[in-house]
Amino acid sequence: MATILAIESSCDETAVAITRDGNLLANIVSTQIEVHRKYGGVMPEIASRLHAENIGVVLKEALETANIALDDIDAFAVTRGPGLIGALHVGLQAAKTLAMLYKKPLIPVHHLAGHIYANKYVDNFTYPLLAVVVSGGNTELVLMKDDLDFKVIAETRDDAIGECYDKVARVLGLPYPGGIPIDKLAKEGKHSYDLPTPLKGEKTLDFSYSGLKTNVINLVHNLEQKGEKVNVPDMCKSFQDVAVELVIDRTIKASKLYDVKEVILAGGVSANSYLRQRMTEEMNKLNIKINIPPMWCCTDNASMIAKVAEKLYDIKLFAPLNIGVDPNWSIEDWNKF
Repeated sequence: MATILAIESSCDETAVAITRDGNLLANIVSTQIEVHRKYGGVMPEIASRLHAENIGVVLKEALETANIALDDIDAFAVTRGPGLIGALHVGLQAAKTLAMLYKKPLIPVHHLAGHIYANKYVDNFTYPLLAVVVSGGNTELVLMKDDLDFKVIAETRDDAIGECYDKVARVLGLPYPGGIPIDKLAKEGKHSYDLPTPLKGEKTLDFSYSGLKTNVINLVHNLEQKGEKVNVPDMCKSFQDVAVELVIDRTIKASKLYDVKEVILAGGVSANSYLRQRMTEEMNKLNIKINIPPMWCCTDNASMIAKVAEKLYDIKLFAPLNIGVDPNWSIEDWNKF
């Protein structure tokens, strides 16, 4: 094991974490949510500028929290992709500079691999496992038969589930990000609106959320044109039931098909209380181990990047210092750099 300093800057959180021999010494996150909320979503140019302003401050606080010096770091890890190009660039340049100055290895990490490995802070993995990756930009099922062995077996054909939550929240007049207010209001409502089940009847493990999103938007607009008021809690409940049950349905099918021993929730939407409840219920029925990340590790952070980097450090999978960002970097191939 080693002392790893990891940087995450793929979207709207500037984060630095430090681990030593697998133990988390510091996990500092500076979020930009309040800035982007006024725009109803992340503004890439603003995000990049804020990362540039915050990276030095976050780095200093992480080192002070861990009570170590940069000389003590064995390797610098960083999110290479996927993400916003400008935002990724800030983190990568910081990590490359530190690696060059201190003559230490540079370890690029895939953002989604980080979300999966965040669950290592809960328990060790049992293979084969199925990672259910649900976030603002991704919805996919990843099969793992061993450490760092990723195979995407299903993905969304259009919108990601988190993106759908944000767009539905916007049309309902709820704040960004939409996951928290919808989840909260759904607890107060009942399933009274008839919404379509995506890809109903199709023999596929894939996801689709564009039609569900469009149906909610059209239904809200039609009711408004008739002068009728939308029951927001009921709409939240109706929408969330359909959105989450699609994830549950695909997870059950994939778990049986690939005979997995463990199911992992990963990504920002894994913080959703209804998803956590339903996934636990169904996996218990199937006698499959369920691993759900702690709430502090659901959103973007650098501790998850450090956890992947520990494995990559052990096998000496380092990158040249001229490596660039790659928002389309495949989770299935670590040898492209």
